[in-house]
Amino acid sequence: MFLNKTITLQTACFFYMLFFSITIFAQQPVDFVNPFIGTSNYGATFPGPIAPRGMASISPFNVAGPQNRPLEKDSQWLSNPYVNENTFLTGFSQVNLSGVGCPELGVILLMPTTGEVEIDHLKYGSTYSNEIAKAGFYSVNIDKYKVKGEFTASKRVGVSRFTFPKGQSNILLNLGLGLTNEEGAMIKVVSPTEIEGMRSVGSFCYNSPEDAYPVYFVARFSKPAKNFGVWKKTPKYEGVEAKWMGYNGKTRIMKNTIKTVVGDSIGSYFTYKFDKQETVEVKIGISYVSIENARENLEKETGDKSFDSVYKDTYDEWNQELSKILVEGGSNDDKTIFYTALYHTLIHPNVLNDSNGEYPNIKRSKIRKTDGTRYTVFSLWDTYRNMHPLTSLVYPKQQSDMIKSMLEMYDENGWLPKWELNSTETFTMVGDPASIVIVDACLKGIQDFDIYKAYHAMVQSADQTEGNPLRPGLKEYIEKGYLSTNYPGPVSTTQEYNTSDYAISLLAKALGEKEDYKRFTKRSLSYRKLYDKDLKLFRPRLANGNWYEPFDPESGANFQENVGFIEGNAWQYAFMVPHDIKGLIKLMGGDKPFSDQLQKVFDLKQFDMANEPDIAYPYLFNYIKGEEWKSQELVKRLVQEHFQNKPKGLPGNDDAGTMSAWLVYSMMGIYPISPGDPIYTITTPMFHRVTIKLDPQYYKKESIVIERQENNDGKINSIELNGKTLNSFFISHEDFVNGKILKVIQN
Repeated sequence: MFLNKTITLQTACFFYMLFFSITIFAQQPVDFVNPFIGTSNYGATFPGPIAPRGMASISPFNVAGPQNRPLEKDSQWLSNPYVNENTFLTGFSQVNLSGVGCPELGVILLMPTTGEVEIDHLKYGSTYSNEIAKAGFYSVNIDKYKVKGEFTASKRVGVSRFTFPKGQSNILLNLGLGLTNEEGAMIKVVSPTEIEGMRSVGSFCYNSPEDAYPVYFVARFSKPAKNFGVWKKTPKYEGVEAKWMGYNGKTRIMKNTIKTVVGDSIGSYFTYKFDKQETVEVKIGISYVSIENARENLEKETGDKSFDSVYKDTYDEWNQELSKILVEGGSNDDKTIFYTALYHTLIHPNVLNDSNGEYPNIKRSKIRKTDGTRYTVFSLWDTYRNMHPLTSLVYPKQQSDMIKSMLEMYDENGWLPKWELNSTETFTMVGDPASIVIVDACLKGIQDFDIYKAYHAMVQSADQTEGNPLRPGLKEYIEKGYLSTNYPGPVSTTQEYNTSDYAISLLAKALGEKEDYKRFTKRSLSYRKLYDKDLKLFRPRLANGNWYEPFDPESGANFQENVGFIEGNAWQYAFMVPHDIKGLIKLMGGDKPFSDQLQKVFDLKQFDMANEPDIAYPYLFNYIKGEEWKSQELVKRLVQEHFQNKPKGLPGNDDAGTMSAWLVYSMMGIYPISPGDPIYTITTPMFHRVTIKLDPQYYKKESIVIERQENNDGKINSIELNGKTLNSFFISHEDFVNGKILKVIQN
């Protein structure tokens, strides 16, 4: 009897521990990720799999079809391969961008079909159902063919698994489709289990055709095809819509005897005949160097690994990265939007180098090799404001490698990057943001790179008036202190140059460069020459110094073009001097006029949560003693209104993780209010406890905890660091990372 009781007790304990383990596993950070967030409302994210900062990614491609809007009519349908509302699937693209505002990549489309081979995407496309998306995994049922598709990815390899019904089945590889129309592609059938080739890309934000570059691939199939072939379409375009929506030229389908085809609208097919339900896996290695490297990437990263094994490795890697921040309290939806946001900040910048270290240099004139990681996709006008500061705090080794990548670009191109994409400098947007990113990281203790080279590079971009691609109009800026209407977006650009100059002044001071410190500090304040005291707004000036007329402060909202500003209007740029808010308060006449004008931005509904110039404005009330509660209420309301656990759960374009980084910081209760300055401002955390694990290579402490102590969810009453009360709503990065517990106490 006693023995039976012991066995029963042991069994009960076993099942309890098993249940406990399963429960804990189900609550891992990676399991809260919902990749569908941001796939609507212009968020420009995609739901398919990618490894952390991976080169390869797979996305369902549903923006070309008769049931969907024409691509050219709406930017949402241009900038990413997937829009949640669409219903017509034409394949699965193998390289994609997340959260960018211009079309690029979305190419090398794989598509399973059944029956006779059809190579016109308008005819072979299908509706789809039962989508499932997780970090590193996506699956869907393709209705027309009763085929199930499952997808995962390693760093440089996309892995697809198709479950086919009995009968003839086909796998198409289409190089004619994509988000852009660059010319040039090649496909070669190497064997009944392997295809290799390349596809030209490179017209990001309407760059010239000269900027096109190749993406190479090798596709390997788990089962040999019974038949295979290639095709080439000869399109006869009649206007833009015909170019996007279909072809009316001739098509040549070439079977087994012809194994290679070169052209613009080409593809290949593998055909099987199954006696019963069968599964075929396809691994596609990617490289920006060569076909040989794509094959090596495939073999080194996935080799003989099964689909499930690749997914497990990627799942574990995502969980490791996401677990650098652990949150307690809050609802499951709170955790979902938080960890999905953190997930989105870990997509770009992404790896460019192959597994052997090779990558194309910035001018693509030669192949170089790195012993570390060469990163690409630097959307710096967006990401300098919060995404890179977040990376410095939570992933400092990655940030260090990103800065080393920037300095390599400087060696190769003579300039720091502005908006670099796959070793092509697009020079998109305005300002000189790389300096801010480098200084911000350096002053936070990330200094394992050539600081003096970095300083020389940023001073060059700030001083060289001739042939400077980073700072157009620099000569006028230096002479007048601002850009006139002779240049696009003169007010915005002046403010961006000011912010960069301030960052340079901080590094100059740290390096003992006293004259540079004084010079760049003075330059950083020249925004004041564009301040109209009557309007209490910034406005453009003509080259002769007169105000530009007629001037409408609201013109430029919702990305409309206007004379003075880039992607915004006078209200949305009214406080875009993050480095000198105290000076702006004085310029506006003191605390009350400043606060009143700031409040107007929100009362007049001029605040735009979906764009960067005013993204820090909700936190600016922290500069006014006694009004910090406004920041607390604003941030909480904006999170609730604009970030949700659904496809429309981002306020707009994620901008390579910038919107997501804003959310991560806001839910933790801190924000990097002045990019370049190693300081944070504080608001109410949205979890009871947040633990940030710190990298011992860069920080002394193992972790820092942010804790919320509340009685009735009221205003912040006091803030303590290690039990000592802070006398402001600001904390230095050094004090923060060397602390133990930052406690926010509410009334």
